[in-house]
Amino acid sequence: MQIYGYVRVSTREQHTDRQLAAMREMQIPEENIYLDKLSGKNFNRPHYRQMLRKLHENTVLYIQSIDRLGRNYTEIIEQWRYITKKKRADIVVLDMPLLDTRRGKDLMGTFLSDIVLQVLSFVAENERSAIRQRQAEGIAAARKRGVQFGRPSKPLPPEFDVQYEKWRRGETTIRTAARICGMPPSTFYARCRARMAGT
Repeated sequence: MQIYGYVRVSTREQHTDRQLAAMREMQIPEENIYLDKLSGKNFNRPHYRQMLRKLHENTVLYIQSIDRLGRNYTEIIEQWRYITKKKRADIVVLDMPLLDTRRGKDLMGTFLSDIVLQVLSFVAENERSAIRQRQAEGIAAARKRGVQFGRPSKPLPPEFDVQYEKWRRGETTIRTAARICGMPPSTFYARCRARMAGT
């Protein structure tokens, strides 16, 4: 049987060492290990899609844990069934021995692995929701402390104050004032609004 491994982390900064070590321990050839550094919220991942095309009846897919496959409950179940039923490949989840479709092909074995899969998929999605909630709370707390997000604003050109006052008194247009300041009209207008709001 041909064996494949799938490795996923959510961001480029996260490490894949532990997952890759587990794949090598299973003696999966390097060219059969597919790696994505993308969120697990859905399955639109280029290397996952490439790997999926390789799977068929005589292949086994290894993953470290169910959350490496994904973090969306419905889509994890859907992908699991697609791989095991339509592709007729086997899946082995290394940190959960009950999730090994090579074993327990009888009704009881399938029933037990389906229950475990549903519980773990639910946990994976709940963890994703908790991460999002913690991020939102962290951002809100940082904003309260005055932390600025995004790129810092460019300094205003020396001509801005004069042109702003002329525009405010109706002595010039946004387009003319923006051109003199060397700014796009939309940016000039946004900075004028910010000035009027006292920011």
